[in-house]
Amino acid sequence: MGARIAAQLANAGVPAYLFDVVPPGAYGPQRNQVASRGLDSALMAKPAAFFDPSLASMITIGNFEDDLKRLAEVDWIIEAVVEDLAIKRALLEKVAAVRRPGTITTTNTSGLPVAKIAEGFSDEFRRSWFGTHFFNPPRYMRLLELIPTPQADRPLIEAVAHFCDLYLGKGVVFAKDTPNFIANRIGTFSVLNVMRLMQEMDLSIEEVDAVTGTAVGWPKTATFRTIDLVGLDILGHVVRNLTGLVGDERSELKLPDFFHRMLERNWLGDKTQGGFYKKIRGGGDRQADRLVLDWKTLEYHPQQRPKFPSLEMARNIEETGSRLRLLLGFGSGRQAKGDRAGEFLWLALSDLWTYSANRVGEVCDSIVDIDHAMRLGFNWELGPFELWDAVGVEASLRRREQEGRAVANNAKKLLASGKTCWYQDDSETASGRRYFDFYSTNYQPVPAPAGVWSVSAAKKSRGVVKSNSGASLVDVGDGVGCIEFHSKMNAIGTDIVQLIAQVVKKGGPGDNFDAFVITNDAQNFSVGANLMLLLMSIQEQEWDEIDLAVRQFQAMTQAIKFSPKPVVAAPFGLTLGGGAEISLHAAARQPHAEVYMGLVEVGVGLIPGAGGSKEMLLRALDGAYSLAQNGRNSESVELMEAMKKTFETIAMAKVATSAYQARLVGFLSASDHITMNRERVLSDAKAAALQLVRAGYQPPQARKHIPAPGESILAALKMGIYLMRQGDYITDYEVKIGNKVAEVVCGGNLSPGTPVSEQYILDLEREAFKSLCGEPKTRERIQYTLKTGKTLRN
Repeated sequence: MGARIAAQLANAGVPAYLFDVVPPGAYGPQRNQVASRGLDSALMAKPAAFFDPSLASMITIGNFEDDLKRLAEVDWIIEAVVEDLAIKRALLEKVAAVRRPGTITTTNTSGLPVAKIAEGFSDEFRRSWFGTHFFNPPRYMRLLELIPTPQADRPLIEAVAHFCDLYLGKGVVFAKDTPNFIANRIGTFSVLNVMRLMQEMDLSIEEVDAVTGTAVGWPKTATFRTIDLVGLDILGHVVRNLTGLVGDERSELKLPDFFHRMLERNWLGDKTQGGFYKKIRGGGDRQADRLVLDWKTLEYHPQQRPKFPSLEMARNIEETGSRLRLLLGFGSGRQAKGDRAGEFLWLALSDLWTYSANRVGEVCDSIVDIDHAMRLGFNWELGPFELWDAVGVEASLRRREQEGRAVANNAKKLLASGKTCWYQDDSETASGRRYFDFYSTNYQPVPAPAGVWSVSAAKKSRGVVKSNSGASLVDVGDGVGCIEFHSKMNAIGTDIVQLIAQVVKKGGPGDNFDAFVITNDAQNFSVGANLMLLLMSIQEQEWDEIDLAVRQFQAMTQAIKFSPKPVVAAPFGLTLGGGAEISLHAAARQPHAEVYMGLVEVGVGLIPGAGGSKEMLLRALDGAYSLAQNGRNSESVELMEAMKKTFETIAMAKVATSAYQARLVGFLSASDHITMNRERVLSDAKAAALQLVRAGYQPPQARKHIPAPGESILAALKMGIYLMRQGDYITDYEVKIGNKVAEVVCGGNLSPGTPVSEQYILDLEREAFKSLCGEPKTRERIQYTLKTGKTLRN
């Protein structure tokens, strides 16, 4: 864990020391062997701990015996050793002897009492001591629980919270110094209660996972696949932290016998190739390639798809609240009588709500802290109280009372105050919401640090200027408009293309704005063009319609590029195909650090057709000539290397797995700034747009004298394609695709240096795109992608 925290610091550009124990009898470089193995583990981790492996150079390894004196140089010391009170205290005694007075020192304990770890240490040490509980893996799990102690200096705590928010991308939640803090306290109750209900209702592992995953807005790994990923031993450890330390409802819940028997057999999940699920040797990662455990016999059997009528009906409902009301039998849609999925979920969720309400005041000060912790620490779409609101607080409490079940006193307090929901919208607050506060028995603004903002909050406070089925223009203040996508998966269709084109043109709905940003609140920026619409046109052989659609898409990206008002794209998550092309044409980009960007059209048998190939060519040419002018290599050598890289990026559908990598690939410019915190992307993009306005932004002029790489580089690229085919690495069909990519990025079979225009390259793109649409295998690839969400390599 320490190595992964160090990796996230390196991702933020912060150098770090990584110290660990000295192996018995070790000497020389071997004395750093444990720390070295930790760093190697972080480098090999999947998903990757580093934005790029090169960032590991920012970490210096050492050991507790030889290198602790270096702690006098640092600003923040994070203890992340084994969860043993005596071991932690013994190490901290050594740390206290060498650290500079006032140096922030924190523990990454996942549940030990933070104040007790430093009990008896000097007053100065305890003023700088508190808990910083990172969730694993730190790069992807955004939650950071900060645990103050009574003696801790509040300004130091606030400084760490601010740093982790801005530079480590963390959602910071303040927790009380109670066992397992917030997220693990609520999460372990939920897991143990689910296991109890599964046994009482005689449900199977796969049945429970079917109803505790995406159906309720929880990760698709649901309950038992998540435990396999985390490790049964880790869950056992977290539960043991609570045993005997709390006297709440959870104290009656224990790990079931079958769980202890799995621990005895070392069935710990993915780390031992078997837990609740077991991958078939040689199989892939599909459901059919896994066996599932029968918890009663501890024998594995092939997975079977559970059949719950209510769940089948709910699959067609996109909005989580509506889906839950159907499953639980609230509102207009009543669940099927005797449907066990609905019965199970009602008991699991209503118990969770009751437990969560009873913990406010004990583990934290507000419902907001619990909801935030569960969204960021467990990747829930909605926290417990948000889920409760979605179903209906008043109706659910009435149902529990009718069933003779316990009702949380805090929930009674809500209704006694005349309120019927935990949250309400409020256009006057930065967060756009207020929450019910138990201390004042009234609604208070949901707190949000300056710069943490969302498009949905902007809509409530500023309003929507123009909207259609796929996109909206939102006023985000100070003369900046936000173009928001809201189609399914933010796939780009005619509606999005038309709105963007209308907004950025003179005389359109964007006339009253000085600048624009393109971003949204969804999980992904955009998965690219709407393939279903394209497939329908291909099947109907509507080639003129395809030609028109590509022309309109190209016109839209050019309108972004040549808009007299700056357009800043703020991509995040999946930014693929057309989504990447939109970003490439913006005046600037303000990406989230976790952006997965790529021109992936080759994966469905096409090439980038909306200017993506053109923009990558321009970046390659400009970069090559710049390097040549600086004397690194001759112009011809630099150009060849740049064109090979560009060709490979497009032809191999490379996807950058971080903003850092996207810059290396060429999707981002050196001047594009990266936002570490997802919740700050909109504010940072708006600030970037205003900065361009203040600098007197002038749009670029369409280039008409681009020196085409031409026939010599085209021949070299085609030779590489030929050799790949001869080696049987690619098929004849992929040769066609590769040749089309090569012809476009080289400007065709022209004499090297022949001047061409941007429109000329766009025309090449469009013709290549249309010709590939006519290939039968392209249709097969698109169908496969639409069905599976993956790309097919023929």
